[in-house]
Amino acid sequence: MKTQKIYLEHANITVNNIKEGIHFFQTAFPHFKIRGGDTATREWVHLGDDVTYIAINQAELDVKKSEKDYDKIGVNHIGFVVQNVEEIANNLLAKGYKRDYPKQIEKFRVRDYFADTDGNQYEFVQYLSDKVEEKNSYIN
Repeated sequence: MKTQKIYLEHANITVNNIKEGIHFFQTAFPHFKIRGGDTATREWVHLGDDVTYIAINQAELDVKKSEKDYDKIGVNHIGFVVQNVEEIANNLLAKGYKRDYPKQIEKFRVRDYFADTDGNQYEFVQYLSDKVEEKNSYIN
């Protein structure tokens, strides 16, 4: 059986303020542009590049996300592979976003975690090796 090339095309999230959601992702990824959207039934946009995007929906009710709890069912965070984690962290920190978990510096990768204003957590990971066995190593 031939192995398929698989990648995550998009994540679909709902936020309390769609403009703030767009701001968060364009701060992290300045090259992300609005690919499409609509306001007919619910305001939504697809924000990304030619390969990947975030579908951002405007919530109908202003509800705060409950505290993150890895013991409960649900999405805990969405991870992005990036070329320069420090640049993204600096962009987010400069715009007032806070780290949502301590930065992780490991032998073959650096990971940094930030939350948007609704408390959704995002991981940004920079691999320090091109070797698959090192990228996927769980030994620090």
